[in-house]
Amino acid sequence: MGVTTGVTTGVTQGQLAALARAAYGAGRRLDGVERLRGGSKKGVYRLAFDDGGTAVAYVWGDAENYWPGAVADDADPLAHASGLDLFEAAHRRLTAVGVRTPRLHLADRSGDHVPADAAVVEDVPGENLETLLDRDPRAAQPVLARLGRTLDVLRRSGGTAAYGKLALLDNGGTSHGRSCEQLVHDRALADLAEAARRDARIAAARDRLAALLHTRYAVVRPRSRYGLVHGELGPDHVLVDTAGEPVLIDIEGLMHFDPEWEHAFLRIRFGSHYHHLHTDDLDQHRLALYALAMRLSLVAGPLRLLDGDFPHRDAMRAIAEYNLGEALALVAEGRPQQ
Repeated sequence: MGVTTGVTTGVTQGQLAALARAAYGAGRRLDGVERLRGGSKKGVYRLAFDDGGTAVAYVWGDAENYWPGAVADDADPLAHASGLDLFEAAHRRLTAVGVRTPRLHLADRSGDHVPADAAVVEDVPGENLETLLDRDPRAAQPVLARLGRTLDVLRRSGGTAAYGKLALLDNGGTSHGRSCEQLVHDRALADLAEAARRDARIAAARDRLAALLHTRYAVVRPRSRYGLVHGELGPDHVLVDTAGEPVLIDIEGLMHFDPEWEHAFLRIRFGSHYHHLHTDDLDQHRLALYALAMRLSLVAGPLRLLDGDFPHRDAMRAIAEYNLGEALALVAEGRPQQ
C-alpha cells in the first residue's frame, strides 16, 4: 500500500488506514491510497479497500493548506473558508434542503488517527462536470439543467435576514460588515492593492479600477434577505453521479449571501454554458459590482497562492493572467457588466 501524491503531504498511509478503520471497522482493509489533485486548503485522498470499494478522506491540517498567511475568520464571509466545523454545517444544510453532496461516513476531531481534523465521505463514481463538458458537451446539458434547479433550491432556501457562514450563524454569531455589497467592495479594493504590488499592469490601472469599483458600488440598493450560495461553484466542484445528478463538493464556503456573488463566479467559470444556470431575478447593479470584484479576486488570490509551494503553478498563473486581462479590459473598454 502506498500514497501516490507527487507533493509533500501531512499524513502517512498508516494514519489513513487508522482513519478508515474508525469509519468502517476492522473488517475492511485499506489496500491503497491516492492523493487527488486539487484541494488547496485540505488534503483529499481516495481510499481503496480490499472489497473493491472506495471512499474519500478529507484532512484539514497545516501541512495540507497551501495558502500562505491565510487567516480563517468565520465572522468574515469572504475570508478563508476551511475546516471540519464549516464542512459539517454545510453538509447538514445541503442534506436538509435536498441538495446532493457526498454522504458523510465519519467526522473525526480526535487527532487519534491523523494529526488534524478529518472526514471520510462517499466516493462518488464517475467524472466531474468540468471533464464531462470537455469530453461531451451535449451529454452535459441535462446535468447543467439539474444544476440550474439546484441553484434555484439554494437561492430559495436562504431567505434569512443575516448573511454569513453557516457555522457562525447556526451558533448565534454575527458577521462583520454592514452589508454584502460593502464587504465585497472593501475586499475588492484590498485585492486590487495586493495585485498592484505584484503586477505592474494592474498598478498602472489601479486608480481607474478603484474608480470603477466606487461607481458600481454607489448604485447598489440595500437588501435585507439572503440566499444560500456555495461560494466557489466551478464545474470542477460538481461531480456527476451514475444517475446524472450533480453532486456538490468543496462545500466549506457555503453561506447566506447575495446570489449575485455566486452568479458572478458561475459566469466566469461556465462561460458559454452559463445560460443553463442563468436566472432573471438578479440585481444587475449588484451583479456588475460583484463581477469586477470577482475578477480582482481571481488575480490577487492565485498570485498570493504562488507565494507558497502550491504544486500546480502553471494553472494558477493562467488563472491570474486571464482574469487580469479581463479586469483591464473593463476599464479600457468601459464594458458595463462583465
